[in-house]
Amino acid sequence: MYLNFLTKIKNARAAGRKTLRTGYGRMELAIAEELCQAGFLDKIELKGKPLKKELEIFLKGKRPIRGFKFFSKPSVKNYCGYRKLPSIKSGYGLLILSTSKGIKNGEMAKKEKVGGQLLFGVW
Repeated sequence: MYLNFLTKIKNARAAGRKTLRTGYGRMELAIAEELCQAGFLDKIELKGKPLKKELEIFLKGKRPIRGFKFFSKPSVKNYCGYRKLPSIKSGYGLLILSTSKGIKNGEMAKKEKVGGQLLFGVW
């Protein structure tokens, strides 16, 4: 689940690690790619055999991850249209949501005019 994935990233950065290896999942890969494009992560590599893939994440990005705000959890799912997407830290943060076109950040969702399930905000 993406909640554990993000907690691993946050803890690894707090511990001063430069890399993190974690289990592979399509959602985790898509989230890591969005964070990498925004500058929170340096790069991502797939390691391992086809049935035992792992993500190796290089954590030294341009922007440090200071915190998360989770909008959807396993017990509560929040959905929002593209016109009502919330702002994270007055525009300094990044909103990640799951749309019908895949995992998108808030800016791309507004450009493509798609809404979806709000996952989390990061700053």
